[in-house]
Amino acid sequence: MTTAHKARLTLVSHHLCPYVQRAAIALAEKGVDFERVTVDLADKPAWFTAISPLGKVPLLIVRNGESAETVLFESAVILEYLEETETARPLHPADPLSRARHRGFIEFGSAILADLWGLETAADAGGYEAAQAKLREKFARVEAELGDGPFFAGGQFSLVDAVFAPIFRYFDVFDTIAATGILDGLTRIARWRAALAARLSVAGAVAADYPERLKAFLKAHDAHLLRLAA
Repeated sequence: MTTAHKARLTLVSHHLCPYVQRAAIALAEKGVDFERVTVDLADKPAWFTAISPLGKVPLLIVRNGESAETVLFESAVILEYLEETETARPLHPADPLSRARHRGFIEFGSAILADLWGLETAADAGGYEAAQAKLREKFARVEAELGDGPFFAGGQFSLVDAVFAPIFRYFDVFDTIAATGILDGLTRIARWRAALAARLSVAGAVAADYPERLKAFLKAHDAHLLRLAA
């Protein structure tokens, strides 16, 4: 990758975190060189807890020169920083109203992730079905917002795409276990999902062992989804 960025960037990551994936996708789309360091959130190293105010990833460590170092936390902040500093390849619309709408759907993507957490950690049918219904309703709203694609805003890849690509990646794994029915009949979302999966930035945002790690997470949480495989 090539970059006009004068700072050296390190993205502090976790193998499964969808918020980390957002930042990794944006960095790749903008052609920004960066280092990636992965931490185990179940056994956080001391250096990580010292620089992460919330104890979460992603972090973006921005180094200017030999000693000046700033740590950015929260994916939304990191994405906005990249938009303001890497202007040659914008991922937000230029129009203020369209940009505000995109920011709204970025937040909507975060709400979907909260429901996905409920789905993948549900240990019984009741919890699973409640999360399933919430997700179905939210994705129906997204379906109604989509045009002909291939991306959220048509032909231009945006930060909304960077947010939803990790969401669809969950379903790539879920679909190998059991049918959730959540995305059934949503034809525009199906096209969008396929276009994002084919994007190099999206494919490169996780390691090759992502599916196995997600399945191990489901097993560790005694996920009801795994019982549907039978």
